[in-house]
Order: sequence, then structure tokens, then C-alpha cells
Amino acid sequence: MIGIISAMQEEIQALLNKLQNISTSTKGMRTYYTGTLFGKNVVLVFSRWGKVASAVTTTQLINDFDINEIIFTGVAGAINDKLNIGDIVIGKKLFQYDMNASPLFEPFEIPLLNRRFLETKDPTKLLSATNKFLNSYALYINTKEAESFNITLPKVICEDIASGDQFISSIHKIKHLNNILPSAFCVEMEGAAVAQVCFEYKIPFSIIRIISDKANNNATIDFPKFANSIASNYALGILKNYFE
Repeated sequence: MIGIISAMQEEIQALLNKLQNISTSTKGMRTYYTGTLFGKNVVLVFSRWGKVASAVTTTQLINDFDINEIIFTGVAGAINDKLNIGDIVIGKKLFQYDMNASPLFEPFEIPLLNRRFLETKDPTKLLSATNKFLNSYALYINTKEAESFNITLPKVICEDIASGDQFISSIHKIKHLNNILPSAFCVEMEGAAVAQVCFEYKIPFSIIRIISDKANNNATIDFPKFANSIASNYALGILKNYFE
């Protein structure tokens, strides 16, 4: 059983549309959709935004279902100039950039875990699936929709991700993150929290982030529209190849 999480339902709507043999359960104001997706038994759920919401959802998911792998998918803001809108980041190391219990612990170190970051499972298979998706991009993404978001020649990279409970939308904040976490390529609000729960429960974890903006003063796109028409179909194409 594979758990698939996103922060917004729009980010996994294309997956929900393909889900078969569906049953649902509702706990903690969240609906868990169980069924089969491309021949795999899965549970889909959207967590809502932020580290607390995603950690609660992940814990419930693990405790209520026989989960042997969790994948988080959704949008993120770029904080590295090498990334453009529509690019894909497969997470490698996940940092909580707002975790700072110094001087008792080093900055970013999670108390009692003795870790400044958490690593995902071997990304080789997920990277291969993503490249296959990019090679058949037009089967999943409408060209005019992509052009409306200035997406051209999207690529995939495997790099570090920074998570924190704030929406980054200024050059000043980007520069601050670049200074404190120079290895991070994008920023979001859930990944590292999900990674921590998975680490503590010994569940393999992967994360797919689709770049929706540059996390700067121009980060004002229509997020629900981008999530539904772009990010959701990215997840569909990538996971179809991943499961096959």
C-alpha cells in the first residue's frame, strides 16, 4: 500500500480521477481515498498547508493503513536560479529551515533525533519515471496551458528542499534562505515534516515538487489553476511511470 499526499486536492485531482475501486474514510477533517491506481493499492489524501497539518495527516495515514511507502507531491517556489516554472525537483535532503533550538542544538537540528536534515529513499526509480514523463510531456500537459504559465522545456533535478511555515514571496527572504541553506533549490511548507514522521515510523519517503513560481515578489500566480492543470497532471504522468 502506497500513501500519496498533497497539500491541496487540486494537486492530486488527476490521480483521484484515475483511482479505481474507491472507498473513503474521514478522520480529523481529512478524507482518505483508498483504491487501485495503475495496478497498485494506494491511499490518497490532501493534508492542507503547513508542517503541523501534513505531520498529522501522515501520522493518521500510517496508523490507519498498511503503508509501506509514502510519496508527497505538489508545488514549490524556486530559490535557485537554475530552476524555472514547470521544472521538477525530486527531493534529496529535507530541511526545516525554521527549526532553531540553539544554543541547545545546532540550527536546523531536530531535538532528540540528532539530525539537521532527513533523506529520502533512493531516488533512482523516481528520476527514471520523471524522465519518461518528460519524454511524453504532451500526452499529459496541454500546450496552451503550459504556455500560459511560461513553461518551456521543463527539466528534472534531484536536490535539497527547505520546508517552513511561511509562504516565501520576497527577494529578501530568498537571499536569507540562500545564506542559511545554500544547498536548497526550492522552498515549500510540508515536505520536511512528512519526512520526519516517515523517519520516526521507518517508512520510505519520496517527494516530488513542481516549480510554480520563483518565490519572489512576482509569486502571484493562480495556484489552484496551476495545481489542477499542471501539477496534478505532472503527478499523474510521473506516478504512472513509477508504478509500471
